[in-house]
Amino acid sequence: MTVERQLGDSRRERIVALLAERGSARVSDLAAHFHVTNITIRRDLERLEATGVVERVHGGARLVAESGAAFGAGAEGAQFEGHVAMLVPALDFYWPSVARAAKAQARKFGLRLMLRGDSYDSTDERPVLEPLFASSDMVGLLAVPNADSANAEGVIAWIDQRAQPCVLMEREAVDPDTHEPVESVVSDHALGAEMAVRHLWGLGHRDIGLVVSRTSPTTRKIRIGFGRVCAELGIAPALDALIPSSRTPGFADAAGEVIDALRTRVCTALLVHSDREAMALVGLMETAGLRVPQDVSVVAYDDEVASMFIPALTAVRPAREMLGQAAIDLLVARLADPGRPHHRMVISPELHVRESTAAVACG
Repeated sequence: MTVERQLGDSRRERIVALLAERGSARVSDLAAHFHVTNITIRRDLERLEATGVVERVHGGARLVAESGAAFGAGAEGAQFEGHVAMLVPALDFYWPSVARAAKAQARKFGLRLMLRGDSYDSTDERPVLEPLFASSDMVGLLAVPNADSANAEGVIAWIDQRAQPCVLMEREAVDPDTHEPVESVVSDHALGAEMAVRHLWGLGHRDIGLVVSRTSPTTRKIRIGFGRVCAELGIAPALDALIPSSRTPGFADAAGEVIDALRTRVCTALLVHSDREAMALVGLMETAGLRVPQDVSVVAYDDEVASMFIPALTAVRPAREMLGQAAIDLLVARLADPGRPHHRMVISPELHVRESTAAVACG
């Protein structure tokens, strides 16, 4: 499947998620939201209408009744009572949009969403989860456990033994006792890294570096994709830096080492995870006299606030809304058919090209 087709499929999934939240939308508003032309949106709507998911109306489109699970797993029209618990490792940046989409999708099946925040540093989610499972009207769980914790396998085995089904989000796991996969929906972060590098390659960059958060669970997959695409293109990573969070004292020193490397033209382009680290790094680069994109092109990863920065950052955006919708779809499909095979869904991200990337400077 080509990158262009993957982008189109992901965008159409996100159009459905957005219509699920709003009910209807104008073509011009969708085009602005997804940073594409009106013609592209009209073509998307034509394809979605052909599948029966949306209905085009004057100037826009609306979601066809009972089609909210069109990209889900087969529980269309089912109705349940109770609530779905959702445990996420943070209540800022990445997860609010996932939770909003999950809430809207759960409502279609008669379910309420109850959100609970934890921490990326959690070593054992069981004390937080136990009272959630004990609730009399809790029918299922959406969870983001810490996969790097020493207790990770124990937490997964414990979750899998509960009577209520669970869907993992942005995590994949196998029950260590039964060796069965746990239901999950994840973003293809490795593909996102590949898309970023191919974009920079297309602009003529051959010395491309990677700067990623030392503590983010997304980093591992980004590095896999980055290394894979570099090997396919026949280039060596010009820089591979693990840096602390921009909100910690060690960030300035780590960023300074990256900037020192950039001054020697080690690389002409960077992929940086996440938005916060990318924006902080670009600010320090400009203070050091390095211009973006004239001297260094920068692609951020996450696209939470990248578009609001100056210059607006080209960024890879995981389909967060579709992640929340798909997690609910998998959960209600499990409720409707407890004996069905376990599903593991992978959702493609999108690349939004803005002002921070440009053709490599000659000479």
